[in-house]
Amino acid sequence: QVQLVESGGGLVQPGGSLRLACAASGIMFSTYAMAWYRQGPGKQRELVARISSGGITNYADPVKGRFTISRDIAKNTVYLQMNSLKPEDTAVYYCTAQRAPNYYWGQGTQVTVSS
Repeated sequence: QVQLVESGGGLVQPGGSLRLACAASGIMFSTYAMAWYRQGPGKQRELVARISSGGITNYADPVKGRFTISRDIAKNTVYLQMNSLKPEDTAVYYCTAQRAPNYYWGQGTQVTVSS
């Protein structure tokens, strides 16, 4: 059974930082691309950052230079370091594991950026 469990969300002031973590089980972690998506209030779900099975990273334009995706293969965990947070980063953040044709989602973790 595949499980993706996110953690690290919460309330933070504008300009602050958070680190999200997603622990994966039930998959051969190193062979999957991992990604973070988010869905803000009244918005569509959007890709935030992705790391390929080979370790190549890419980012959505709104988070470039502020967010960093990384992974620890030994721990089967992917991270999203979020710096210089803005109110518009407020969203539920979801972890995904991708290896065609499989696509798995976590339950999400809430990030709220507010003073």
